[in-house]
Amino acid sequence: MDIMDETKMVALSVEDGPWTGCAVLFLHSCPAVNLLSLYKDQQGKFSVFKVLKLTLTDSVGGLEGYEILKLHDADPLLGVELKFVDAAACRRFLQSYGSGAVQQSLTQHTCRLLGPQELAVETQLKAGTHTLDFCLDDLELCLQHIHQSQPGRLRHDEIAELEQQLQSQALGHVPQPPTLTQGEPPVPSNCFLFQKRVFEDRMLAAGDLQRFSNGVGRDWRKVGRALGKNCRALKGPAIDNLAYEYEREGLYEQAYQLLSRFIQAEGRAARLGRLVRALEESKLTILAENILDIQPRE
Repeated sequence: MDIMDETKMVALSVEDGPWTGCAVLFLHSCPAVNLLSLYKDQQGKFSVFKVLKLTLTDSVGGLEGYEILKLHDADPLLGVELKFVDAAACRRFLQSYGSGAVQQSLTQHTCRLLGPQELAVETQLKAGTHTLDFCLDDLELCLQHIHQSQPGRLRHDEIAELEQQLQSQALGHVPQPPTLTQGEPPVPSNCFLFQKRVFEDRMLAAGDLQRFSNGVGRDWRKVGRALGKNCRALKGPAIDNLAYEYEREGLYEQAYQLLSRFIQAEGRAARLGRLVRALEESKLTILAENILDIQPRE
């Protein structure tokens, strides 16, 4: 069978019968909004998901024919794993992506929902080991690569919850995120809310590291597990390994090494808001107040 015959066979298989395929859209945004950092933030997660759904709906031409399976932390990229269940919908997406419409729609929805005046977005589309950006002038070949990359997972539970939240919002059952009491202004994308006050979500500094290490005591492991939910460097046996490795140096050094590892692994995404939320989750609000320089109530 020559190459032309093989291409015809692929084209026929794409159009006939049930069709599925998988692709991953990688996104990198700057400077005003970091989509990956915002997705890791509990307040920003839903807004990022909504931006992605609106963008995909624009590019596919509706809500049918695809689904988001999972969002991946591919630091500094945000990976959007897509499953296509309709060849025509996948072709429309590829056409939109190749023309730059996907990037344009993503920028517009991000600016509208998240507030930046300027946004630069870089994208890459992959199916298995194939980078589709290099063959967008051959849609049938792109479809073949996507069709050959079959999804290896069901939709992640977190995505299912976000889909349900989006449907509920569309029906008017829940308020627009982030969740605030009626009448309060929305929290800017570069800030976070703690005890009904807005704080700048800056990168963690040496002073934060010292205050945390001095004040957390035996609860450092608990905070580490909270941070580890969204930090691969603190998953699995990492925290127990830190405890064993620095046992002789004491609690201060164990806590110091924990937060240092978080900062080193997360880079610019190691933000004050993530540490404060981990402290809240660990019921260490007094330490959070100390790090934020909140004066104790009289």
